[in-house]
Amino acid sequence: MNFIDDVIQRFPFSQEAVIAIDAEGRREVHCFSHLFARSLGLSGAMLSNGVHRGDAVLILVGSRIEWVVAMLACFRMGAIALPCNPQLTKEDVAARAAAAGPVLAIGEERYLPALPDGLPYLDMADLDRIFDDDLHQEIPAAAADLDPLDPALIVFTSGSTGSPKGVVYPQRYLTGQRLQAEHWFAARPGDLCWCTASPGWSKSSRNAFIAPWLMGARSLIVDERFDPETRLEIVRREGVNVLCQAPTESRILARRTELAPVPSVRRMVSAGEALNPEVIAAFREVTGLEIADGYGQSETGAVTGMRPGESRPGSMGRPLPGIETRIEEGELQIRPESSPSFFLRYLDGTGFEGEWWGTGDLVTADEDGFLFHEGRNDDLISSAGYRIGPVEVESALLGHPAVAEAAAIAAPDPERGSVVKAVIVLRDQATGPDGAPDDPEGLAREIQRHCQTVTAPYKYPRLIEFVEELPKTPSGKIKRAELRARRI
Repeated sequence: MNFIDDVIQRFPFSQEAVIAIDAEGRREVHCFSHLFARSLGLSGAMLSNGVHRGDAVLILVGSRIEWVVAMLACFRMGAIALPCNPQLTKEDVAARAAAAGPVLAIGEERYLPALPDGLPYLDMADLDRIFDDDLHQEIPAAAADLDPLDPALIVFTSGSTGSPKGVVYPQRYLTGQRLQAEHWFAARPGDLCWCTASPGWSKSSRNAFIAPWLMGARSLIVDERFDPETRLEIVRREGVNVLCQAPTESRILARRTELAPVPSVRRMVSAGEALNPEVIAAFREVTGLEIADGYGQSETGAVTGMRPGESRPGSMGRPLPGIETRIEEGELQIRPESSPSFFLRYLDGTGFEGEWWGTGDLVTADEDGFLFHEGRNDDLISSAGYRIGPVEVESALLGHPAVAEAAAIAAPDPERGSVVKAVIVLRDQATGPDGAPDDPEGLAREIQRHCQTVTAPYKYPRLIEFVEELPKTPSGKIKRAELRARRI
């Protein structure tokens, strides 16, 4: 198998593949012929720089066409793509390079200082020369005949529960995305799809261009930091049909912007952590769109998703067709052999050979098989004998008009063992000129009373702390463990 032969070459070369908008706002349309030719040339340059089948190539490029081409060049020759988020620190990049042992890097000039000393690299000027047929005449690398279990891609976990770990995906992972692309992402031929995740995360690796192409759709990539004021403007201007965002981005749009109908968008999907029902309701009421939540881990790929035509607010959907799951003592487990996108191994050589993979995520299921995320095993709050998942508490908090973001954690209590503590970021209009609420104690009591009216009394936060921001992983997940360690 080879992704280039199996996917890219089945399209007419004149068909649009990617619309790319760079950091200066310049817009370019790239057909499959452009991508094929550029990946062909880059594979030859990589070969002449010592890259061979099975070697890792570190890619430190933002959401621009060179990132896509670099990934395709790796897929063509059987090298292992190691995309890294450009926001990583020098120490982060060094740790990834030490773990993966890349023989070459491809990076933007502004990010090159983050590369380890001595690692050879190609910068964007080098790629411009490579893409210029009149200047570059190197022999392209042959398309490798790859085994489904050959390594294809390395992505590091988000680090929400510990140090990031390098996850190695096999070649089958690439075409295995057809399952979620059809039943959750749900693009259609000719659609324009925008997955806003930055390079380096599992969601971008599978949904930025792979999932759209597997469904005959086009991809939009935009080299920009998230700005709530311009996000929906770009969606409207470009005519996006499928929008895949992080939950944090949807929350901010719902609470910090004035939502309005977006006629082109047919499908919105979300994954990464549970999306609160009130955020889904806000989009539904104003735009008529139902955000389809989904669930997966770096190690598992997509596991569940709300399918087209389904609506169950607060649910992360049902297991995708063919994926076998079970709930053991509240924990969601999946059978690895049933998943076409389960990982191959960790970079340290360890893997998983058992019958059931424990996700560490606590869920409940309703009578129709829809799953509801209750929190992580280590996020669970045990208070006076009650087991309290943080997600339900956070949903209740976000229902208060003064609350922009919230995290629920356990705080020690001499009588109950633990109590629920809420760490809250307030909306701008709820604060005074100094950024703090005029009456913090009164506002805390008001929020507590609100929670008692929308959730079980034992779940309301007995302690409340107002902060300017919540600690998050680069992929936008709240670091509840860090909040617990701070004991704020």
